[in-house]
This record gives sequence, C-alpha cells and structure tokens, in this order.
Amino acid sequence: LADPDSAADVEEAREEWHPDDPLPVRYVRWVGDMITGDFGRSFASRLDVSTVLAQRLPKTLLLMIEAQVLALLIAVPWAVWSASRAYSRVDKASTAISFGFIAIPNFALGVILLYLFALRWQIFPSRYDDSSWWAELKSLTLPAFTLGLGLAAAYQRLLRTDLITTLQDDFVHMAKAKGMTDRHIMYRHALRPSLFSVITVFGVNTGALSGGALVVEQIFGIPGIGRYFVQGALNRDYTLVMGTVIIVAVFVVLFNLLVDLAYAALDPRVRYD
Repeated sequence: LADPDSAADVEEAREEWHPDDPLPVRYVRWVGDMITGDFGRSFASRLDVSTVLAQRLPKTLLLMIEAQVLALLIAVPWAVWSASRAYSRVDKASTAISFGFIAIPNFALGVILLYLFALRWQIFPSRYDDSSWWAELKSLTLPAFTLGLGLAAAYQRLLRTDLITTLQDDFVHMAKAKGMTDRHIMYRHALRPSLFSVITVFGVNTGALSGGALVVEQIFGIPGIGRYFVQGALNRDYTLVMGTVIIVAVFVVLFNLLVDLAYAALDPRVRYD
C-alpha cells in the first residue's frame, strides 16, 4: 500500500483481498484464480505475481537444465570408468571423491568456485549477465557446476553400482563368449538397463534443484524464482511465496511424469497398455 494509514488504501485492500470472508471461501477463490493463471498481486511491488514469475522462471529453468546436463555429462563416463575398474585402488579413490562432492553443501561449493574461477583466475564472470545468450550461458556455468557436481557424484554412485550388477548377468557373459569387446558390451548392452535408478533420482532431484537454486541464485545474483522467493519470504509477501511454491510443485509433478515415460523408452517391458 502507498499509505497504510489511508482509509482509501485500506478499503481498496479489503475489496481486493476480502479478509472478512470465511477461510474456505477465500481458499476456493484463490484456487479458482490460480487455475486461470492469476496468482494475485505482490504485496510489496504491487505487480502481478504471474507476470513476474513468467519473467524470472526461464532463468531458473535454464540454470536447472544446465546443471542436470553437466551432472549427466560428468556422471556417466565417470561411472563407466569406475565400474570397469571395480574394487581397484582407483575405484576406491573415485568413491572417496564422490562422497566428498555429495557431502559439501551448495553454498560452500558456490563460494569456493566463485573465488577460484571468477575472482582469482577470472575464467568466468562473477555476476549474472544476460546481455547476450553466450554471456548468459557463460555466467550460468559456475552456478550450474555448483548445483551439478553433487548430483554428478550421486548419479555416479548409483550408476556404478548398477553397472557392476549388470555386468554379472548371463547376457553379458554370452556377449563376451561371442567375442565382443568390453567397450561394446559396456555401452551397447550394459549401460541402458543400468540407467533406471539414475533416471528415478534424476526426476526427484530436478524438483529438489529448486531448493538449491534459492541459495545459488543469491550467491551469484541470478534474478530467478529462487531469489524472488527469498525476497518474498523476507518481506512476508505471501501471494508471491504461494505463487512460487505452486509453480515449483507443478514442475516436480511434470518431471516425475517424464521419468515414468522414460522408463518405457528404456525398457519396452514396462510400457503401459
């Protein structure tokens, strides 16, 4: 409100928010507006929440996609390399490294990467820059690594374990008996059926990334919905917070649906009739 003590402003707020209506009535009204894409207006900025979310959501999505792509690009060859040398010294060292990446929190890793690669060596920019698509992609690289390294380590542990189990199956022994190379067996026969656990965790972590983005966007100054959510929570901007939570919940459901569909693509035996 422009002037909280103004009778005209107070009356305008009553007409917009209907605070005297019963709670079930207000909830049903809010759900109806939400379904049509109307999340109300921000208490602080007086802007439509849906408009602001539409402006900020692409930045967060791009960060999450880049983080997941980097995580998979690191995890898959890392897991294949470890599984092909299972229980050796290098595999044990790889296990220790992966647990280290899993244990370190995002905010600590983000600060370390920011200091080394942006401030000291100046390889990447220290702040978000959307002046061009290349500048935006480059400025999101450090935040994406901050979110993706822990995911890569988790994916690597799962895929390595599943690959070791798959390599003991009868069809793998048959392929070896036919004279196929280890590389061919690994990538053409063992890798695909070993991806189920990774895909499951991939879907769950995609929704969880929104939580990590809250901290990472603050550290690197990215104007995404994570930073927007933090500002709304600090300002007690409830319409903004509720709108952000609903958007995140929708994406969690969608990504889990995509995971179920990916199962059918990987293995025809689990396709739905």
